[in-house]
Amino acid sequence: MIGIICAMQIEADGIIALCKNTEKTEKYGMVFTRGTLNGKELVVVVCGVGKVNAAMCATVLVNDFKPELVINSGVAGALSPLVSIGDIVVGKKAVEHDMNTIALGDKRGAVSFPNGKVTFFECDREASDMLTAVCGELENTHVEQGVIASGDVFVSDRKKRLRINDEFGALACEMEGAAIGHVCYCCGVPFVILRAISDDMDENKGVDFVKFCALAAEKTVFAIDRFTTKY
Repeated sequence: MIGIICAMQIEADGIIALCKNTEKTEKYGMVFTRGTLNGKELVVVVCGVGKVNAAMCATVLVNDFKPELVINSGVAGALSPLVSIGDIVVGKKAVEHDMNTIALGDKRGAVSFPNGKVTFFECDREASDMLTAVCGELENTHVEQGVIASGDVFVSDRKKRLRINDEFGALACEMEGAAIGHVCYCCGVPFVILRAISDDMDENKGVDFVKFCALAAEKTVFAIDRFTTKY
C-alpha cells in the first residue's frame, strides 16, 4: 500500500477520482480514502496546513494503514532561481527550517532525539528517482530533485527565502513535508515529497493562485498515476 498525504483537497479529489473500489474512513477529523490505482492499493488523505497537522496525519496513516511508502504531494514556493512557477521539485531530503535550538549550540534545523540529532530527513531514493522520471514526461515542466524545507510559516519575503536556500541548499519551501518525513523516520517508513512550484522569487505579479492550484493538481495527479504503474 502507498499512503498519499495531500496539501490540497483538489489534489486528493483528482487521485481519488482515478481509484477503483474506494471506501472512506474518518479518523480524528481526517478522511482516509482507500482504493486501487493501476492495481496498486492506495490510501489518500488531506492533512491540513502546518507541521503538527501533517505529523498527526502521518502518524495515524502509518499506525492504522501500514503503508510501504508515504508520498507527500502539493505546492511549494521557490527558494532558488533553478525553479519557477509550474515546475516540479521532487525531494531528496527534507529539513525543518524553523527548528531552532541555536542557543543550545545546535545548528539551525537540528531535531533532537533521545539518541542524537538529525537535520535532514532522507527521502527514499528509489521513489524519488522514479517520481523524477515520470514528472519528466510532463510537457513544459522543468523538474529538479533536491532539498525541500518545511516550517510553520508561509515564507513570502525574498530575503528569508534566500536565507533558507543559503543555509540548507533547499530548492523549495512549504509547511508539511519535513514533518511527515520526521514521523516516517521515527517509524521506519520510506517517504518522498512531490511539490509543484506555486510562487517564485519574482513576486509573481498577475499570477492567479487558484487557477495555478488546479494546474498543479493536474501535474501531480499525473505523476502519481504514472508512478503507480512502475513502483
